[in-house]
Amino acid sequence: MNNQHIRPLLNYAIAITSVIIMIYGCASIQTPQGGPRDTKPPEIISMTPKNLSTNFNSKKILIEFNEYFKIENEVKEFSISPELGVAPTLKVKQKRLEITFTDTLENNTTYTLNFGKSIADINESNAIKNLTYVFATGPVLDSLRIKGRVTNTKTGKPELDAIAFILPINRDTLLGKGKPAIYTRTDSNGNYALNNLRKDTYRLYALKESNGDKIYQQPTDEIGFIKDSINLTKNLDSVNIALFKEDALTFRLLSRKLEKDGSLSFAFNQKLKNPEVVVLEPSNLDVSKKFKFSKYHDSLQVWLTDLSFDSTKISIKDDGKLLQTTTITRGKKETYTRTLTATGNLEGTNLNPNKPLRLTFNFPVDSVHTNKITLLEDSIAVTNFTINKDSAGFLSYYLRYPWKAKRSYDIKYGAGAFTGIFTTRNKEFKQNFTLGSKEDYGTLIAKIMVPEKNRSYILDVLNENNVSINNIILTQDTTVTLRNYRSGKYFLRITYDSNKNGIWDTGNVFKRLQPERIWNEPVEMSIKANWDRNVNVKIPKEQ
Repeated sequence: MNNQHIRPLLNYAIAITSVIIMIYGCASIQTPQGGPRDTKPPEIISMTPKNLSTNFNSKKILIEFNEYFKIENEVKEFSISPELGVAPTLKVKQKRLEITFTDTLENNTTYTLNFGKSIADINESNAIKNLTYVFATGPVLDSLRIKGRVTNTKTGKPELDAIAFILPINRDTLLGKGKPAIYTRTDSNGNYALNNLRKDTYRLYALKESNGDKIYQQPTDEIGFIKDSINLTKNLDSVNIALFKEDALTFRLLSRKLEKDGSLSFAFNQKLKNPEVVVLEPSNLDVSKKFKFSKYHDSLQVWLTDLSFDSTKISIKDDGKLLQTTTITRGKKETYTRTLTATGNLEGTNLNPNKPLRLTFNFPVDSVHTNKITLLEDSIAVTNFTINKDSAGFLSYYLRYPWKAKRSYDIKYGAGAFTGIFTTRNKEFKQNFTLGSKEDYGTLIAKIMVPEKNRSYILDVLNENNVSINNIILTQDTTVTLRNYRSGKYFLRITYDSNKNGIWDTGNVFKRLQPERIWNEPVEMSIKANWDRNVNVKIPKEQ
């Protein structure tokens, strides 16, 4: 083969080789996909001047990190104590944080810079928690501390990421108005430590907040406090704080609304004791109104039988005292969408053999048409059932029948089987279940020993979701028999009912009132199917 034939083939081979090199070359520089998510916050490489320096006289502090970072929520998270007239400025320069002082520092003073959770990495926003930098302008650092644990009053469990803070007693009026300069966050065990404190008299608080501003907001936040002021002259350990949600001092309607189905809904900022609702206008609707307060009397739903009014005036009362009167207007062309729906009390696909079958509706029911209800027992139609309104609640009905074990039941509620006000009717719905066996339920027999006679204690039985399913008032040693409980885990909670009103009373931070103490029995009360369990519970004396 001559050169004229070889050269084109050689050029072609070189071109193909170049393309292959380009493909594999490009593939080799691709960023690997996947891998574990970064969960580590930036780490400190150095601090200049060093943390905990004395005789500090620098105008700048440099903190170097091992990765690029950002400053988040500086106004909310960063603070300096004691406060300066002009706050230090924070600037990010590559992997360094530069803190510059423009105000004059006081002589012989220990300063604490608290960064909160403001320092986070660029990509995943992993924040350093409780980062502080401490220095003294004199030869000695303030070295006192307060340590303790923050828990929840009701559950007794530790609170993660609660804020523990102190206020000098001459600045205690700052509570609820501004953020504290000296604070720290609790760890997963609820532990906190406030370090490098000076001798002074303080108020100690803990806060579980909703919006991150470190300012106590009564409607949404939980608060805890030590009742007496602390004259700090030595290190204090085990200063524990319990968080609680306090009730508002002054009644206020949080919301009032004419719903799309024509009902009126109200939400309150307080739990009322003996609430009433009165329809002032149109006054003729007051007699025929239907209403239901929530379990804790902090919300209300009202159904009026005539919605032809332009506006209605409603009064809310408690213990006969007028709390608030409000007006709700209605558009002249406003229309409403109503569907009657029901929820049952089945436990999965079983009916508790110790309870009747109950239906609870979203709207008041005026009439029931049993001819539109079909009940099958093992696929055979039966008719000897009854359905009656619950005497304790107008939204509930009971369907009663001599249910039998090991039988399957199918109930079809045809369209229009139930008719509510404004001729609201249900759509067809069904229930399929079997009668639970009594052998699936157990009994807990608890001998409760009280520490002081003639005092009042509230016993709550809690399920695995920490929901109270039964409560009993105790004034002396009592044996409590809890029958027909489904097998599972249960817990007992005791409230020291100091004022003997039968309910747990919360505290008030501004009146320096602590909530009624709660004690949670640490031993889990497992109930086994078809089994009686006997336990002894000794309530500790209130401390």
